[in-house]
Amino acid sequence: MRSRQRGVTAIGWLFLMVPIAIVLYAGIRLAPLYLNYMKVARALDETRNEVKASGVNPQSIRSTIDKHFEIDMVEFPSTKDMKIQRDGNDWVVESQYEDSTPLFANLSLHVIFDKVVRIPASGVE
Repeated sequence: MRSRQRGVTAIGWLFLMVPIAIVLYAGIRLAPLYLNYMKVARALDETRNEVKASGVNPQSIRSTIDKHFEIDMVEFPSTKDMKIQRDGNDWVVESQYEDSTPLFANLSLHVIFDKVVRIPASGVE
């Protein structure tokens, strides 16, 4: 009698590993974009905690965010791209931007980031 082989063949491994490799490569390509977003989000959160009660205005908010961006070496987005609006007694800072990275050939990954922070005008939450 003939014994049958068991297990996955080389072609089977190829079919299993190609999708996993593509997803892993996409994750590697997206990692810098998400790390940059985490820096932006942290800068906005720290700005909310640092802005003083006296003189809360768009210029002081932008300068505080600029300081954090300079320390963390954030080049994109800039503070000019952020919306700072008054909402009642609070200031609302919104950083909404899009970023993309090439995947391979003419395919690229496109992500949209949106971070909103509410800064009380009194400086105390």
